[in-house]
Parts: sequence; C-alpha cells; structure tokens
Amino acid sequence: MKYKLLSLLSLLTLLSVSACGETSSTPTSSTPPSSTTSTGDETSTAKPDPEPKPASNATYFNSASIKAADPNILYDSATGYYYAYTTDGAQSGYRFGIYKSPDLVTWVRASDGAIPSDDPNQWGDDWFWAPECYHNEETGKYFLFYAARMKDGEKVVEHFEFADFEEACKVGVAVSDSPAGPFLNIANEPIEYYPYDPDYHDVNQIMEDQMVPPATKEEGETAPLGVYLPFIDPNVFFDGDKTYLYFSRNAYRNWVWDDDLGKYIEESNIYVVELDRDWWDDPTGTTMPHIAESYVDSNDRENSPRRRDGFVPVINYGNDKQEWENAHVDDYVTYNGGKKNRRWSEGSTTFKKTVNGKDVYYIVYSCNNYENEHYGVGYATSNSPTGPFKKYENNPIIHEIPEENMYSTGHGSFITTPENETYYVYHGRNSTTAGRTMFTSKVTMDDKTVDKDGYPVIQVDETTEDRPVPTGTEATKISLSKETLNLTQNKQEDLYVTVHNDQGALMPLENNSNKVVFTASDGLTVTADENNKYHFTVQGEKAGTYTITFEYQRIKKDGTFYAVTHKGNPLSITLDVTIA
Repeated sequence: MKYKLLSLLSLLTLLSVSACGETSSTPTSSTPPSSTTSTGDETSTAKPDPEPKPASNATYFNSASIKAADPNILYDSATGYYYAYTTDGAQSGYRFGIYKSPDLVTWVRASDGAIPSDDPNQWGDDWFWAPECYHNEETGKYFLFYAARMKDGEKVVEHFEFADFEEACKVGVAVSDSPAGPFLNIANEPIEYYPYDPDYHDVNQIMEDQMVPPATKEEGETAPLGVYLPFIDPNVFFDGDKTYLYFSRNAYRNWVWDDDLGKYIEESNIYVVELDRDWWDDPTGTTMPHIAESYVDSNDRENSPRRRDGFVPVINYGNDKQEWENAHVDDYVTYNGGKKNRRWSEGSTTFKKTVNGKDVYYIVYSCNNYENEHYGVGYATSNSPTGPFKKYENNPIIHEIPEENMYSTGHGSFITTPENETYYVYHGRNSTTAGRTMFTSKVTMDDKTVDKDGYPVIQVDETTEDRPVPTGTEATKISLSKETLNLTQNKQEDLYVTVHNDQGALMPLENNSNKVVFTASDGLTVTADENNKYHFTVQGEKAGTYTITFEYQRIKKDGTFYAVTHKGNPLSITLDVTIA
C-alpha cells in the first residue's frame, strides 16, 4: 500500500535552508564547466505503461559505513543537499562532523568540521556533544547549538556553585554563513541560563562514595535542598512566534528514589524552557539566545543572591513508567561497582501535527545508555509544547534488531523532504562493540494507525534491508565534461564524469555505495583515476572512430552492483571518440 506522509509543519520551518557561502558542487577545481548530459530518457516509448513505474530503481541500505553519532539533519534548498551535523566525525582541529548527501543516504564530508578547535571564544573544555543546526532564510545565518563541559574552576563555581562539580555541562551557540561552516562561537560563554531544582535533595553532598547513594529515602532527604542542573542535547523548536529549547538534564546529581525497586536511581530527564527571538532575528548573528523573562530566577525561593532559573519537566520515568527504560537500574552490581544504577532520557526532537483540527505535539526521545545495545527510541504526545506529555503505549518505536545487526539505535532527528516524505536519521551500531554510525529510516504517520487518543502513530521502517532512496532525490542525469573527444594517436586526454539529481546535487562517487563504470571500443585505453572517482583518461593508438559508454551503478546489501535506471532506462551516456 502506498502511504502519503503527513507533513510535519514545524520541521519544515526549521529545515528549509539555502546555501549561503557554500562552495562549488563540482568534485574538483579541474572539472570543466561545460558538459554534455544524458537523462536516460532517450529511448523511452511514447505509449505509457498501464501501471506507472517508479522514476528510479535506486536503492540504499543502512550499511553502518559513516562514522557519526547524534546526527541532526538540515536541508539546503538552494543546492539540494542534506547536511548532517554529528558529535564525532570531525577532522583534526575541529569539533563536530559535517556530512552532506544528495539523497539522505549517500554521505560524504562537507568540510573538515564545524567549530575550529582554536576558536578564541570556545568556553567548553571537553564532552562536545549533540550539535543541532538551524537556518534563518531571511538573515542567511546558520546557528549551531551544542553541549560541552566546563573544567575551569571559576566558571564551574559560577554556574554550579561547587568547583568539583563533575558533569559541568552547558549549551553554547556558534554561527556561520554556510551550512558547511566554519562556525564560530557568538560569545566566550554558554547560554546565560542557570536552571535550578529547589526541590532536589543534593545527596552527593552526603555521599562518601560517589558511586553509592543513601540506602534509604529518609537518609537521602537529610541532604541539603537545591542543585544547579547540568544539561546537554539541545533541541530548538519553533512554534509560531514562540521558540522553545528542549534539553536533557544530566543524570549526575539527580538521584531519584524508586519505590518499586527500593533504591535510588540516578536519572536524566528532559525539560523545556522558552527562548526569546532576538538572537534569531539579528541580521549580524552576534546576539546570544536568552531564556524568556518569566523563567529568569523563577525557582529562587530563598531570595538567593545567585540566579535560580526555572524549567518545565517534560519526560521522566516516574510520571509515566515504562519497563523498557530500565536496562541499567542494576548496573552497579552488574559491573562490580564500576557503574552507577542509572536511567537516561535524552536526545529529544519535537514537532507538531494538526489532528482533527487541533495541534498535537510529539516529542521523540532516546532511553538507556548509548553504549549499550538496549539504547532505543520512544515518543510522547501533548496538546501543548510544554506538556504534560503522555508516552506512547507501545514504546520503543526503534530498538535493537539482532537478526539485522542493528544495536544501540537512537538520538537522531526528523527531516521531511520536498516530496513530503519523512525520515528519521539516527545513530546505531552493526555489532554490540562497534562504533556509532549513521542510519536512515522512513517514517509514516497516517489516520489508519492511531494510538488510544486517536493520534497518528510514528511508524519507523527500521531495517538494514534494501529500500528505495527518498522520492525526488534519485539520480536523473549523467554528464561528461566533453561532448565529443578528438584525439591524436597515443595522446592522453582527461575526461570527467558526474552524476546528479534534479536539484543539481552530485552523487558523491567518493562514497563506495555508488560508482560509474565504462565500456570502451577495442583500440581505446580508458583509465579510472583511483584518487578522483570523477576523473578518467582516454588514449588510442590507431586512427578511427570509437565509443565509450559510462553507466551509473549502486550497490545492494548482498554486495552486488546494479545499473541505475531513470524512467525505465539505464542511466548511461555514450561518448564518440575520434582518433586522427
């Protein structure tokens, strides 16, 4: 059955971008500007098929070949490229990887990385995590939100009150004129936000062994009240004239008593705070975001001289218990005292849908330790961006599938394509010990599959099997740098071959999931350049007329390559070669 995906309106606001400052899309500076092109339409018949066929037979599979964690996706409408911003994957001298793809599945590096390590305004020391990029089409500015940890004692005291505060994590913002960067920090400090929990008994202050919490709730409640929150995993959600920052409170210094288990569990939870819009509308990109005035110092109950800002809880275990979130509540025993008993809720992304005439807010989040195979994804819904949110009864919607070698799946972002198809791009592993890599799965939401409240269920096609590439991203043209080739005997000539889609984005031949092959007449020597997949050399020994046919191919999961077709015809082009 063919499903028409419902549009995620708020995501389209975030994901419609242009390529201010983007470099040329040609593979090398030596690629000639003029070219001849084949669209694969030349032999199409006048009589249409009784049942329309797909425009292309191009497929992909989640090969776990791109090193990337916590991917955030941005679409560049000017060039037709999708950009992925990732925790790892940067080259030496940069923070955060940036990849680009014409089709959401065939990725290559867009640049060496996002933020130069020597940025003079860098306030963080380590734990650079979870970048997310947002583009303002009116100003042309790209804003990169990210988390990092402070180590400087004075800064740690300023934000967390204790110099030895272990997980001193905050969120900063860098800006660029290009989706490929480089991004530079707007200020030499994180967002001016001091979230404070006045109701939390800070049990770390009474713990001799920081791995072992109090044995009873009563003992824990003897600890002093109040703690400043470390936080990570920023996600900005634009809702009309309102803007919200969702984030994950670190588990550190958030020991929560579990009545069912009869012990303390250290939890991370997801919270939200409203932001102002001055930073977004500033054409210079030099204004830092600030929290809305109503949250400033709103959690100060003692007239403290220090700011104590507010927040709204969104996702935690105690308010809506689901067993799948309990993969690590016994880790202290499992790892012989090497790990704490913990729960995680993190890596959230929020969007809005209109259902039966009213707004429904979806927040998708990850639970359990990302290092563990049980890492997965669930979601919750609400009629307000600040909740209360109700978890979907059949969570998780993404989880390990051992028979398909999929483990530790989570912390991604949604992207709705110009063709109104939605995908979730996330990280996962192809074994329990492998590093994190980027996966892409199609998402459907329709009125045929709804939850108990009548809201469309998020259905994710989580698989490593072959799947069609996203509609409208398929390769449609193969081009040559010369229309004909006139050679003299034994003289070598350069030739460049490119493949691109209707948006003009090139299929990256550097990615081994696709390639161009050739067939040449006897008497011609055609050599592929191992260092530049777009470059070939042609040479002939005898005078005469010859041909070379180039064909675009993609790989299947079984390792075989196949010819890609466009409108039923092979995506190929033939070059006439004359040797004098």
